[in-house]
Amino acid sequence: MSDTESGFVRQIEPQHAPADPATLGVVEKPLSAFEKVYSVGALRKSFLILLLIVAWQIGAGIVHNSLLFPTFSATVHAFTESVLSGVLPERIWVSLQVLVMGYGLGVIVAAILTAFGVTTRLGADLLETLTAMFNPLPAIALLPIALIWFGLGEGSLIFVLVHSVVWAVTLNTQSGFLAVSPTLRMVGKNCGLTGFPYIFKILIPAAFPNILTGLKIGWAFAWRTLIASELVFGVSSGSGGLGWYIYESKNLLEIPRMFAGLLTIIIIGLVVENLIFRIIETHTVRKWGMQA
Repeated sequence: MSDTESGFVRQIEPQHAPADPATLGVVEKPLSAFEKVYSVGALRKSFLILLLIVAWQIGAGIVHNSLLFPTFSATVHAFTESVLSGVLPERIWVSLQVLVMGYGLGVIVAAILTAFGVTTRLGADLLETLTAMFNPLPAIALLPIALIWFGLGEGSLIFVLVHSVVWAVTLNTQSGFLAVSPTLRMVGKNCGLTGFPYIFKILIPAAFPNILTGLKIGWAFAWRTLIASELVFGVSSGSGGLGWYIYESKNLLEIPRMFAGLLTIIIIGLVVENLIFRIIETHTVRKWGMQA
């Protein structure tokens, strides 16, 4: 009896000979030299900065008035002179000292408020109310009150810096906590975590991308507020950091030196954003697979 007559159909599997790799063509196209360079983010950003520098130099040459818009080369010359004389490093050190104290204290206050807000119903209501009240209030608007309460000195600067940091960090941290999935929250509860252990082991790791964003925004607000406040303190007390350096240069009509102060602010901002925060991001959210 044949296989067909018995109701069975024999399936013959096709036999393929191994293909010659040379006949398959290019599996992965190698990158060109331009594509390899273009894939490096630092080189792309450096190229953009170089274009801005060239545009600055050309634009200042067209204006041809150093009192209105000095060239990039003149600004770099003034920057180098101020660094070598020790004036600019001293001003930078004064500003950074105040910035670190105000920023650090603001982050601590924001952490306390957020922890209270996510653990109790009353704390959540209080946090929502305070945020709605004070977040729209510019920090620099509190400077007159700070001068009355703390006088001329670091106390007033730190007061306005704390205000500029607290609400940005608090809002982003709270948003991150609220975005944590109910499943992850339930896991923490089932493990018996409550209070601060629940915050540190469950909420903070899950919400850290939002927290890091709040820290970046808080830093930017604090840096801008500090420079603006130092401009006022420069008028009032004749001393200060980078803000006073810029104000003093303007009064003396040393415009390249004033632009050197502005360039210093930009450089410090780039270093903090692309070095310090990038290192934190690499060792946290990128390492955990929370960001590409």
